[in-house]
Amino acid sequence: NSGVVCLLRPLLLDVVPSIRQTTALALGRLADYDMGLAEAVVKAGILPQLICALPEENRYYKKTAAFVLRAIAKHSPQLAQAIVQCGALEMLVICLEDFDPGVKEGASWAFGYIARHNPELSQAVVDAGAVPLLVLCIQEPEIALKRIAASTLSDISKHSPELAQTVVDAGAIAHLAQMIPNPDAKLKRQVLSALSQIAKHSVDLAELVVEAEIFPVVLTCLKDSDEYVKKNGATLIREIAKHTPELSQFIVNSGGVAAVIDCIGSCRGTVRLPGIMTLGYVAAHSENLSMAVIVSKGIPSLCVCLIEEHEDHIKAAAAWALGQIGRHTAEHARHVAVANVLPTLLDIYVDTRSSEDLKMKATLKNILQKCTYLPALEPLLHEAPPNIMKHIIGQFSKVLPHDSKARRLFVTTGGLKKVQEIKAEPGSLLQEYINTINNCYPEEIVR
Repeated sequence: NSGVVCLLRPLLLDVVPSIRQTTALALGRLADYDMGLAEAVVKAGILPQLICALPEENRYYKKTAAFVLRAIAKHSPQLAQAIVQCGALEMLVICLEDFDPGVKEGASWAFGYIARHNPELSQAVVDAGAVPLLVLCIQEPEIALKRIAASTLSDISKHSPELAQTVVDAGAIAHLAQMIPNPDAKLKRQVLSALSQIAKHSVDLAELVVEAEIFPVVLTCLKDSDEYVKKNGATLIREIAKHTPELSQFIVNSGGVAAVIDCIGSCRGTVRLPGIMTLGYVAAHSENLSMAVIVSKGIPSLCVCLIEEHEDHIKAAAAWALGQIGRHTAEHARHVAVANVLPTLLDIYVDTRSSEDLKMKATLKNILQKCTYLPALEPLLHEAPPNIMKHIIGQFSKVLPHDSKARRLFVTTGGLKKVQEIKAEPGSLLQEYINTINNCYPEEIVR
């Protein structure tokens, strides 16, 4: 409000280097503070002055100039675009080639803040020639520089398969994969994130990541003491598992499913989410893969998540994953039913506080359409709403005509009595199911 930005502007051209540097630092801190101040710095026409003599400046000024650019770029795509338009990317590329690691770090950081906003800005970073230099930066000995460069490669890769391919073509995957065992947790987080952002786009990219021999070493990340390393490790496995049965089978063969299940059991909240999704993706691909999740005791872990978690989206993921496990055959559905999870799913479904997405995932339909294990279905007869009741009664009508033991039990446990209380529309599918069940018994028992 006091017009300080305009007073600082001429000082960027001062003959004394330390004044130029201190001025840039002041502008950076102002711009970093909020979006309005960042816009004021851009409107004052400071960017061209800031970068006009950058190649000739000393390393301290270069670092500070990169900080100013990053502080402005972080707030919005529009401000990041203003930096691109004033020709700053070419100057930042010069900084990436500097011998000083701190200057490279500052430039990497600025590129990351520009690229993360959208595909167009990310493409501008690629077009400026930053990617090969960032790949060189992840090979430098300084941990801080490795972290920022890996993070920026992640921000570039995330938007589209084409941008991820650019990062791959620069040889990034092999160098990132080599850093997975690094003891530095913050570096591991960024490395796993970058590999996830590459693998998520397509089967080909996921296969390239797998070919860099990330298994079984990535499984050690699921036991890491750092929650974000765990989460990013599980996310990377999820992004690979979702593509094809072959990739999921590779994860199973590497011991990945058991490791993911252990990981789910050792953490809480959103850290669990990618692991839960991984189990769902693996199980969805085929009967055999679903059975691999069952054999590794995936169902009890998912049941625990349903009961322990309070966030709807995590419960919804667990319910979805159970549905993917149970939807293949009667045998798969029976494993889910025996775990006594159906009443929990039903409670979630009828709970008025559950979100629509959670209700949709917890409808039980996937499991009910295959489940012929009647002891697990019978308790649901007494509390299921009509749209679910139809599926349950449908399963009884399939099994009872062919199973005399089940017919006897159905009477003694009060199931048949409950069926008589159901009001069905004449001629409806539900009424057909009820008639089929009643026809299994002598008339006096039905009466």
